[in-house]
Amino acid sequence: LYYGSGNPAPWNETMRPGDNKWTMTIWGRDINSGEAKFGYQKTPHDEWDYAGVNYMGLSEQKVNGKMTKLLTHPDRNGLVYTLNRENGDLVNAFKIDNTVNWVKHVDLKTGLPVRDPEYSTHMDHEAKGICPSAMGYHNQGIESYDPNRQLFFMGVNHICMDWEPFML
Repeated sequence: LYYGSGNPAPWNETMRPGDNKWTMTIWGRDINSGEAKFGYQKTPHDEWDYAGVNYMGLSEQKVNGKMTKLLTHPDRNGLVYTLNRENGDLVNAFKIDNTVNWVKHVDLKTGLPVRDPEYSTHMDHEAKGICPSAMGYHNQGIESYDPNRQLFFMGVNHICMDWEPFML
């Protein structure tokens, strides 16, 4: 069974230090025992409410010359993740397009996003043009996979946002 967990709360990221482990995570779970087989956290310490709980596409494709069972997840954070669905290893992560700017790239060795601090939401910093917006570049839409072409098809939003923190 594969599913995603949502975003941490409260939205004010300064009130919840750390990675906020197990939020923003793709889970693989054994349906017979209930045991978690893996958990891959996509956006540690999510500052933007990306809540990646949407589509988990299953396919079998060649990775390094070997047929591999894969899980592909286009996330609200503007990245598309592909994991080995048997053990949760990250195979690939890439931007939906070049306008995604909160992250420079995902380090494929560590699985961690390399963030661009210009688009952080911390207090005393007004971030302009964060892409994607909290709505996400890919939200809870309908996707499909064509095994003959080995292509996923999905709808995409192109909406960015400004973030101005303030105290009441």
